[in-house]
Amino acid sequence: MENYLEINKKSWNAKVEPHLKSDFYFVDEFLKGRTSLNSIELDLLGDIKGKTILHLQCHFGQDSISLSRMGAKVTGIDLSDKAIDTAGDLAEKCGTDTEFICSDVYNLPNVLDQKFDIVYTSYGTIGWLPDLEKWADVINHFLNPGGKFIMAEFHPAVWMFDDDFTKVAYSYFNEKPIVETYEGTYADQSASIVQEYVMWNHSLAEVLDNLIKKDLQLNTFREFDWSPYPCFRHVEEFEKVKWRIPQFGNKIPLVYALAAQKK
Repeated sequence: MENYLEINKKSWNAKVEPHLKSDFYFVDEFLKGRTSLNSIELDLLGDIKGKTILHLQCHFGQDSISLSRMGAKVTGIDLSDKAIDTAGDLAEKCGTDTEFICSDVYNLPNVLDQKFDIVYTSYGTIGWLPDLEKWADVINHFLNPGGKFIMAEFHPAVWMFDDDFTKVAYSYFNEKPIVETYEGTYADQSASIVQEYVMWNHSLAEVLDNLIKKDLQLNTFREFDWSPYPCFRHVEEFEKVKWRIPQFGNKIPLVYALAAQKK
């Protein structure tokens, strides 16, 4: 899929407007100070005051700005120029010094010359990347020695099912690109946008093995039987800000999170 970057950039540019208006991203509350970070990643991040953080695939920057509000010096990057423009506007309105760069992950070493205490990525990011060895390379490249990589992501078990969770429709393993057209968006199913996208499934072994190969030592690995977002179809909120797929209950993992350290 040579042109996957072009296809996905177009897709993410189309999502910016409906996402800004959606309850999912609660922009009004966010501007008044509400954080976009969840307990899952906050537990792994700990005290980040004074730390430098590189946030990969930041969309329009809510997590980046939330990290800035906690006292970190943050640089957010994303493929979508529209998202990055919006992120800059949001940071200005929030009064943070968060920096934003428009770049795809793999090309970032060519446009950013800096090292960081923490590299951070979360929820629905690696599925847009075909090659996790190159991804782990980029993480290693940007980390200071002893620096940390913090990640929270949807569990690969979830991506095996069809959208209505009635059958196993996709391979757990990274066999080939998944090329599909989608109506609406996870933040607003009724949004009047139709977009083509290209994605890849990545097993846990693929994630962990590539990080370990690039001199990152795994310190913490956790799995969760709930999602902090109602971004799948037919989910129900069983506790405040915790969603599950009703027919699966607590039987399958929906999210995993990890902390690794550069040797």
